[in-house]
Parts: sequence; C-alpha cells; structure tokens
Amino acid sequence: MPHFLDLHLTDPADLRAMIDQAAAMKAARKGMPKGTPDADAPLAGHAVALVFEKPSTRTRVSFDIGVRQMGGQTLVLSGTDMQLGHGETIADTARVLSRYVDLIMIRTFEESTLLELAEHATVPVINGLTNRTHPCQIMADILTFEEHRGPIAGKRVVWLGDGNNVCASFLHAAGQFGFDMTFAGPPPLDPEPEFVAAARAKGADIRIERDPAAAVAGADLVVTDTWVSMHDPASTRERRHNQLRPYQVNDALMATAGPQALFMHCLPAHREEEVTSSVMDGPQSVIFDEAENRLHAQKAVMRWCLGK
Repeated sequence: MPHFLDLHLTDPADLRAMIDQAAAMKAARKGMPKGTPDADAPLAGHAVALVFEKPSTRTRVSFDIGVRQMGGQTLVLSGTDMQLGHGETIADTARVLSRYVDLIMIRTFEESTLLELAEHATVPVINGLTNRTHPCQIMADILTFEEHRGPIAGKRVVWLGDGNNVCASFLHAAGQFGFDMTFAGPPPLDPEPEFVAAARAKGADIRIERDPAAAVAGADLVVTDTWVSMHDPASTRERRHNQLRPYQVNDALMATAGPQALFMHCLPAHREEEVTSSVMDGPQSVIFDEAENRLHAQKAVMRWCLGK
C-alpha cells in the first residue's frame, strides 16, 4: 500500500518525482482561478477523507482545495466527529473508512494513531502531522527552496529552536535529498538521537551547535518554528521562552547567515518571539511561497498515493 507516512519510509526517487510533479502542476496552473479544476482531473471520481484530531488552517485548506482542483471530493472529519480509539477502535475505523473513500489524510497527536490507521486501512494513508513528524510540510519547503535556489542537494539547512516534529522531518529529508543540516538549540530540546543517526547513516552531515551565530554562518536556509505548541500549558510556555530566547531569528542573525540564505517558518508564527517581523517580511523570507506550496506538494503526494 503506497502510504505516505514519513519521508525516510518513501523511496528517494519517488520523493524527487513528487517534487518535480508539484513544480510542473504549479506552473500549469499559473494565472488560473484557484477554483478551476486541473486539466487532467487526476482524482475525478475519487473521495478523500480528511481527518483532523488536531486543528489546522493550512493543512485543512490546502488538502481540501487540492483534492477539488484535481477533480475529487472531500469529506472533512474533526476529532469530535471521529473520537478515534474511543468507542470504536482505530483499526475498525480504518476498515470502515476504507469502504467509503479512496484515500485518508490524518492530522493527529500520537504517531501510534497514524501507524495503526495505516496498518488496517485498505486505502493509502497520508501523514498530515503527528507530534513526532510533519513530512508534508517538508515537501513544501523543499519545493520552495528549489524554486528560489535550485537543487537542495549539497546545501546546508540550519534549524534554530526546538527539535520538534518539523525538525524531525527535516532530518529525514536531509538523508533522502542529500543536504546537510545543523541544529542550534538548547540541549533539553535536541532532536531525537534516532533521527540524527538515521540522517548521518545516509551520508548527511548533521551538526549540533549551541551558538546560533556560528550555526547560521554561510547557511543556505534558516528555519525556525514556534517555541510552544497550542496545547502546551503556561508553565511550559514560560520555560521554553527562557530556553529559546537566544535562538530568535532576527536581522543580526540573518546578516550573519549572509545574503544567500533564505528564511522559512511553517506558520503560524508568533511575531517578535521566535522570529522578528522584520525578518518575516524581509527580502530573504519565503514564508508565504512556502505556505502556498503546501497545496502543490500535497497534490503530488496524493497523486503518488493513488498511482496517478
């Protein structure tokens, strides 16, 4: 079953083909109204379930519009609609949904929910986000980088802040796409050693650096994310802010990186916390291209899952 669960579980040649197809589909739509179907309508006759245990703006809109542009139909289900694992098992939910739809995207909390759903579904399952990884975001980020700077292979990505789920998928991507990566953040928030080791095993140069200025010097891409999750308690918020304040992306840090460095953030951002508005709105920022490219990258992922 061609599930899209994590970048390191998908063949690098398939990932490259998805990026290339996303770029081609984006180019083919230039100047078209956003509600106009793609010419080939590859998902015509197909139904896609979009399951959101965790709330979303970009993931929900980009998947929903993407399916519609490709001629398919969506069924959007919230956590309150589904109550996965409560009353009905995740396995049984997977079996039932597979009788109704051709593809399932799920945005959830626990990785175990995603894996159990995929194990028992008889249609492809896409990881729209878990607490551990976020592969769709990184597909959009790679598409965005290559639009502006050409092939990402051999480049250096610098991640500042918390070694969270987006950072984890960047590490997976380093091994699959052949770029190097530096993590700069406090030791308690380091990425999981498993992710670092896996990227290194595939030949990526992965560094851990505590000095943010040293980390970004000569970087091709500087990336950060929010310091706290929407579900973190107030005590966690205060502690994270104290730990991460030295890693704020500001004008001085971007100047250290150099003019070739792009800036990315998966959004939503807390302006003046993890990044200043002057960087977000500045000439090196590609955050809104990045947000748009969720649509195009995920369309390519869905096509791959359905053999289109």
